Amino acid sequence: MTVPLYEAKAELFRTLGHPVRIRVLELLCEKDHAVHELLADIATEPSALSQQLAILRRTGLVRQRREGGEVVYSLLVAGVHELLAAGRVLLRQLAVGRDDLVRELDEAGEA
Repeated sequence: MTVPLYEAKAELFRTLGHPVRIRVLELLCEKDHAVHELLADIATEPSALSQQLAILRRTGLVRQRREGGEVVYSLLVAGVHELLAAGRVLLRQLAVGRDDLVRELDEAGEA
């Protein structure tokens, strides 16, 4: 049975719904990273990072490979950078909306 598109999208957004996973993807958009490099940049425990990387691997967004004694992660999907950039655009638009709302509330007083 085929999964409806809206359910597949929801699953993708659930996968992206963790700050550590977002940060990993941001870093991997720049370049491939060894696990120790990810740990140096992300404030989390090694076991927690491992769990988040496993989720990203299972969904097919990242892959791992061995280089020497290190495990190195890289992106498998080229569109991740564009998706994260779209998220920044949306956040900027939402922030503008909040500023307008705050200004409107200030002008209206305490009514």
